[in-house]
Amino acid sequence: MRRADRLFRLLLELRRGRVVTARELARRLEVSERTVYRDVADLSASGVPIAGEAGVGYRLAGFELPPLMFDRDEVEALALGARTAEAWGDAELGRAARSALAKIEAVLPRGRERLVEETRLYVPTWGEPPGQRLPLGELRRAIRDRAKVRVAYVDDKGEATERTLRPLALAFHPPVWLLITWCELRVDFRNFRLDRIRSLARAGGTFVDEPGRTLEDYLRRVEAENAAWRASQAGRGPQSSP
Repeated sequence: MRRADRLFRLLLELRRGRVVTARELARRLEVSERTVYRDVADLSASGVPIAGEAGVGYRLAGFELPPLMFDRDEVEALALGARTAEAWGDAELGRAARSALAKIEAVLPRGRERLVEETRLYVPTWGEPPGQRLPLGELRRAIRDRAKVRVAYVDDKGEATERTLRPLALAFHPPVWLLITWCELRVDFRNFRLDRIRSLARAGGTFVDEPGRTLEDYLRRVEAENAAWRASQAGRGPQSSP
């Protein structure tokens, strides 16, 4: 990666508004922490107001980048993402996707304003988008509000239960939407298919992050389980036919 491109990507990471460590920046940019320290020092020397210090983290302080130029690959990625949201999300996501594409078209420079229209990447659907038949919108809002929800659920064996859940995230595994939660009944993480939720309501009250019960904890567990599975498969070696 060219140094100019790396510095620009570093600015993009810092402009998100959160304090981020040199180690995390190094991981995202695929460089050493020493390179990050040097790049941050160079940007600061050139007048970019970067707050923070080594060992603590960095953030931009009152600095805005000018409007960005999208190249063809970036426009295609954005168009595909928006079309996926429109095809598989709820009505609100569909409207937001169309609005986002219109805004992207509006800021493209002359000669590139038709890139979205010319993007030949489509997400086919049959009939009504699945997200409109699911409690996707309610769950998106509950996740934002950190609101507990009460669901009536039927599992793959046909057994019905009622659960009070802390909704942590939604994951799309085509064609299935999953709700990632902390389940207060099982006192553990559980995933629920949205198409098996028979009723949904807010349970009253909100929740706060607690050690061992956050989305980050869930993702670390999944990564550990995946790593253990990969290690077990590597240890088996090639299997001979009987």
